[in-house]
Amino acid sequence: MTRQALETEGKVVLVTGAARRIGAVIARTLHQQGMRVALHYRSSEAEADALARELNHARPHSATLIQANLQRVEELPAMIDQTVSAWGRLDALVNNASGFFPTPVGSITTAQWDALLDSNLKGPLFLSQAAASALAENGGCIVNITDIHAERPLKGYCVYSIAKAGLTMLTRALARELGPQVRVNAVAPGAILWPERELDDGDRREIVARTALKRQGTPEDIARAVLFLVRDGAYITGQTITVDGGRLLHT
Repeated sequence: MTRQALETEGKVVLVTGAARRIGAVIARTLHQQGMRVALHYRSSEAEADALARELNHARPHSATLIQANLQRVEELPAMIDQTVSAWGRLDALVNNASGFFPTPVGSITTAQWDALLDSNLKGPLFLSQAAASALAENGGCIVNITDIHAERPLKGYCVYSIAKAGLTMLTRALARELGPQVRVNAVAPGAILWPERELDDGDRREIVARTALKRQGTPEDIARAVLFLVRDGAYITGQTITVDGGRLLHT
């Protein structure tokens, strides 16, 4: 085991939205570094169960499942209690779970507003609040997964962009509120995984062309940034690392 892996061996992380896509890759990456992982899911039970079995096969008793609806604030303290009950500690919280769907101005509903703000902002706030004391005991950290569209809004996704902008500010606010015991940072992905809706080849080529590196990123790029903040970022707090291949440089 490497020196860096020894630094994370036995530590405990809770990853929200961990059953699939970027969340699953973050969970695997942290697990590979010796961390024990609480895998939160809302409805993707089969995928979450498969991932837990995979991780526990690699290292027994190193992964557990937590089912919860992040929109129900009253359920969130129990997520922390379950994680601490499993291993006696909590060292990191990764707020990855996110709602994403279009809300063109002119047709936005209060239900859409609530759904996107709850999953992208309200849930992370109240889960972080519930986790704060457990994290403080171990000098832990929080990593929020934001989006480059927190800075440059995505056309047709007004409410989502607002919610992610709020999460960026929440990152800074919590860094002030929870320091010095708890560090709070964020990772802002660019073009990593295509949305679960149809994008034609022309749209995809145009998005990639707007990056300085002229290629699409991978979930592993995001997971490595999270790992850096958890393991190596001891003097970093209140910051957002943008992982977008230089897309925000495009004007």
